[in-house]
This record gives sequence, C-alpha cells and structure tokens, in this order.
Amino acid sequence: MPNTYAVILAAGQGTRMKSKLYKVLHPVCGKPMVEHVVDEVAKVGADRIVTIVGHGAEAVSETLGEKSEYALQEEQLGTAHAVEQAEEVLGGLEGTTLVICGDTPLIQAETMQSLLDHHKEMNAKATILTAHAEDPTGYGRIIRDENGEVLRNVEEKDASEKERRVTEINTGTYCFDNRALFEALRRVDNDNAQGEYYLPDVIRILKEDGEVVAAYETPKFEDMLGVNDRVALSEAERRMRLRIAEKHMRNGVTIMSPEQTIISADAVIGQDTVLYPGVIIEGATTIGSDCHIGPNSHIVNSTIGRATTVHSSVVLESSIGDETAVGPFAHIRPQSVIHNEVKIGNFVEVKKSTVGNSSKLSHLSYVGDATIGEEVNLGCGTITVNYDGKNKYETVVGDRSFIGCNTNLVAPVTVESDAFVAAGTTVTKDVPSDALAIGRVRQENKEGYVSKLK
Repeated sequence: MPNTYAVILAAGQGTRMKSKLYKVLHPVCGKPMVEHVVDEVAKVGADRIVTIVGHGAEAVSETLGEKSEYALQEEQLGTAHAVEQAEEVLGGLEGTTLVICGDTPLIQAETMQSLLDHHKEMNAKATILTAHAEDPTGYGRIIRDENGEVLRNVEEKDASEKERRVTEINTGTYCFDNRALFEALRRVDNDNAQGEYYLPDVIRILKEDGEVVAAYETPKFEDMLGVNDRVALSEAERRMRLRIAEKHMRNGVTIMSPEQTIISADAVIGQDTVLYPGVIIEGATTIGSDCHIGPNSHIVNSTIGRATTVHSSVVLESSIGDETAVGPFAHIRPQSVIHNEVKIGNFVEVKKSTVGNSSKLSHLSYVGDATIGEEVNLGCGTITVNYDGKNKYETVVGDRSFIGCNTNLVAPVTVESDAFVAAGTTVTKDVPSDALAIGRVRQENKEGYVSKLK
C-alpha cells in the first residue's frame, strides 16, 4: 500500500461537555479519547499522523507527545478548514490520508484497515466510512444509485423525505487520495447557514470532477460513537469496558462480573488469573498468570507477579512478586517493591519500601522508607517512625530478624540480621546481629491499689 497518513480532528472546544477539561482529553477506560484514536491509527501503519489542535492545544500535545505531529486551527471555521491546516505537513505528498474525529474513542484499527483496503480496491479518490443506523437522526445520509455506487452525501437538514428514510449514514471518517484532498479543499466555500467550511463538500467536488467516490459500510456501528457530552462519554466507557473485558476473557482470564470490573486499555493480564467484582485496574499495569485479584481491589500502574493474591486492597505504582498475598485492606503506596512469597496482611501500609522474600507483615503495621530483608517477621502494630516533622529517614531490618508486636523503629535505625526485638520496644539505636533489644519499663504491680481508689 502507498504511504498512509492520518489527520485527527481535535480542535473543537466541546462546550456540551460542560467541563474545564478539553473534550478529547476526557478519559475512556483511563486513556484520553484522542489517544485511543491515535493509538489505533498507529496500528494501521500510518507514516505520519497530524493532530489538528485548537482549544487546549498545549494540553493535547503534552498528552500525545511524539505520537503525533500537530497543526493549529486558530479559528474553528469547520471541518474542511480544520483538515486544511495539515497542508503544511502533508500537502504535495503522494499517498492516502485518513481523516478521523478525535472524539471517537471506540474506533478500531481493523475498521480503518478495511476502509483503506476498500479505498484501494475501488481505485477511489475518496472513500466514506459508513454504517447502518436503526435511528439515523442527526447523521448525513449516503445516497447510492441502483448499482450501489455513491451518488452523494446529503446532510439531514438538506435531505428530502425519501432520503431521510435512508439508514446508511456518514460516520465522519474518510480516506482520500492525499493530493486530491488538498486540491479540493482549496475549492470548498462557506456558502451555508453556519458560514463554515465543511469536509463533506470535498466529496461533492470530487464527484463533480468525475472522480471515483466510494463508501465502505462497517458492520461495527458502535465504533463510530462520537462523544459530545457526559451521557455519550458514559456510553463509550461502558462499551469500551466490555470490549476490554471480552479481550482478556478470550485470552484466558476469568472475569466474574465484567459489568462491575474496570480494566485500562493498556493493562496486561496473564492466563488463569481471576478478577472478582469491583476490581479496578488502571494505567500500564501488568498482572501475571494464576493470580486472584479480590473484590474491590484497586491497582494502578503496578506489576503483579505469578500466583499472587491481592484481596480488597490498594496497590499504587509498585511491584509485587510471585506467590505473595496482599490484604485484605492493605495499602501499597508508590515506589514499593514486594518480593516473592511475602505476606502483607490486613490493615498494613507500605510506602516507598522494599520487602524481601518470605517476609511477613501480617497486620496493623506501617512500613515507610524501609528496607526489610528476607524471612523477617514484623509483629502486629510494628511502626517505622520515619518522619520527624521535617525530614524522612530510613529503617533497615536484616534477614531473619524478628520484630515483636507494638514495636516502634525510630529512624534512622538498623536492626541487623538474626536479631530479636521484644514486644512493646521503642528502638532508637541500632540492634546488632544475634542480639535481643528490649526498650520498655519493667512491669511493677501495686498491690491493693484498686481498693484505695474505692
């Protein structure tokens, strides 16, 4: 196939969203709408992608980065005017150009590839992506002759009663011969009620010039959903969520309730992993095989190893190894590394810490800015006292050490390997290997004290 280019229309403000956030940056399953579109375009092998930006231009370019080139539409004067802004980048090049709206997050690479293939097969100068709509209200209609050839695209407001009954609609996605596109754009005028330059006029111009104009009807109408308000955003989220869940289930993941499970578009999940209802997986999270992710767990930009259980817990920007158990009600905060065969029990919080193989933090503990060795046992209520109100300090616990219940480890402090710390101790100085640290007041019983109080 000759060179393929893409123009993404993303310059509109999106006032119906009623939001401070620029419309195409509203996320669907954790990824901005326009990024969904750009990523799918990249899958068809587009040689150059140009995103037309206007309102929120800087925010869009920051989001997409080097995935796209950019052209600025300073005034929003219509879709033809928007595409024309890409001429400085694409004008004069040989090839085929896709034109896609940045607010259609459900569009898939397979649909675009089918459009491109049909365009080539028909030797067309322009091909419209169409779909069958049970209720075509609001869409332009595709009018064909008795041989199935495209005669014209008719906007609903200009359609006759007979034409309005046509259910094949213009989805707003096209591919063009690149040279023909920019030559025709120069001839588009704004002699219409809105005073704008409309891209469908390019279809009319090419047809009047005797060029071949084709249409490819996709069976996937849901791909074409445009998001203009929060209601449509919610519908796109619902459909994308189910699409992502279906992909993982077909790849060997058990999702007990797809309707109640949220998985980001970028997540990777291994075979025979089970996701329970209420699970939320965000960002570039990777989960290994044979895991159980329990009800209402929330995992963000993290890596989970093989055969690990996360039960009703939060894991943020951290790494958890193989055959490890987390939760219930644990909180793994960013920059934590939990190694293999570890137990992080209920109501344990770990922050910016490393926990070595086979260690146990069973319950009701806080571990922050710490390095915990292998085969360590932290008793219930163990606290690393890492903050003096101004600075953070590190705690180190060596391999095979035993930390008794209700221990305060006042950082900076080191408990060396094979040491014991008695329950109730406040550790303020380093504990050497093979030592027992006790830092508590010796118990004293006052006989008859209660009777005196009475």
